Amino acid sequence: MNKTRQIKDLLYEQVARIGKAASSPKRLELIELLCQGEKTVEMLARAAAISMKLASAHLRELRGANLVETERRGKNIHYRLADKAVADFWVVIRSLAEDRLVELQLALQKIAAAPNDLVPSDRETLMKAARRGDVVVLDVRPVEEYLTTHLPFARSIPMDELRQRLAELPKDRPVVAYCRGPFCLMAKDAVDLLRKEGYSAAHLRDGVAEWGMI
Repeated sequence: MNKTRQIKDLLYEQVARIGKAASSPKRLELIELLCQGEKTVEMLARAAAISMKLASAHLRELRGANLVETERRGKNIHYRLADKAVADFWVVIRSLAEDRLVELQLALQKIAAAPNDLVPSDRETLMKAARRGDVVVLDVRPVEEYLTTHLPFARSIPMDELRQRLAELPKDRPVVAYCRGPFCLMAKDAVDLLRKEGYSAAHLRDGVAEWGMI
């Protein structure tokens, strides 16, 4: 094998490390969770519905590819994305999969089967309406994720508190709910609840990663 071929093989091998690290569905979910802000192993394991041992193993793979970083604080190790480019990578690969895979398209239809369940993707129009107070943008993620980063003009009411805090939302304006992105079901559940209670509500499929708010 000549020297040029060895160099080319090495280059592709290094790039393939990223693909290998991202080849697990659970690792992709962990990346999406970390797009919302840094978390401990316990928080990630609970959110991804896996054991702490398995979460730790997946995080080691992501760290080995320099996709995540760690910081020890007391007894806990906190994980975060190594760079905004990792969040961008997640959005691009998810968007590519959604564009190319019919199975994924069909699965996403189950989240929002009716056309009026989703808010049009005209962000400028939505933000102008939110700035004027014509709509309420509702962030239903856990409060710590909201405090890390959120969409402009968004109000925080976590999904598990929404039923008890409905009175905080005006009924004379539409409510646009969002959560962690297209694969997150919290916003859909919020919209279902709000409509049952007489609110005009719609689901914004994008989250902070899709808006580049990381």
